[in-house]
Amino acid sequence: MDKKLTAAILIIGNEILSGRTQDTNLNWIAKKLSDQGIRLVEARVVPDVEESIIFAVNELRKKVTYLFTTGGIGPTHDDITSVTIAKAFEVQIELNPTARNILLEYYKSESELTPARLRMAHIPVGASLIDNPVSGAPGFQIGNVYVMAGVPRIMQAMLDGILPGLGSDRPYLSNTVSCNLPESKIAEALENIQKKFKTVEIGSYPHFSVGSIGLSLVLRSTEEGSLHEATQEVVNMVRSFGVEPTSMTVCTK
Repeated sequence: MDKKLTAAILIIGNEILSGRTQDTNLNWIAKKLSDQGIRLVEARVVPDVEESIIFAVNELRKKVTYLFTTGGIGPTHDDITSVTIAKAFEVQIELNPTARNILLEYYKSESELTPARLRMAHIPVGASLIDNPVSGAPGFQIGNVYVMAGVPRIMQAMLDGILPGLGSDRPYLSNTVSCNLPESKIAEALENIQKKFKTVEIGSYPHFSVGSIGLSLVLRSTEEGSLHEATQEVVNMVRSFGVEPTSMTVCTK
């Protein structure tokens, strides 16, 4: 498929890799991007380690239209994302006057701008700020990299502010055909349908229901006509094996 707009997500944080915190940001961002016609092509999780972050940022930002990072821009010693991304772009990091004023307005007093809180106003030189209407401390954009908080509510608010400024294309639509057939039985026939409809992605996902194995056959495309035509062929394929689809959902973003 011809992907004009692509994106990657870099999730930063030891707490994700340890299993202590469950990431929900990936799912949220992926859905928002899909609605805007931006194809998410890769997601990675890296620890709070400078070398790992630099390597991932520099590799991913060259491959996609947009790179989104989450996590590591808070006030504590282990929040190293801002400093590390400055190093990835080979620029200095500085106390950004606008970011400082935003924090001052949020905390209401100079005495409340502790050194820890001022860490959140240190931004790579040349970056533009991303508004944070939830907790004040901004994210930032540098090049095609958008640096956001890891806290889901804050990240979501930041992303809502970013999306209108990004490119857009036809949204991705999806149909799902569920059936009680094993993957091995339909594999060859499904592959033939995929070859016929090159602008439609077809995925097969086994599931367990009432003690038996079933399949969800998910079709995605930006081309509604091709999507529906391919879906009908999948339905016909299922019926050719002597069973009816157990359920079907059509054209949900």
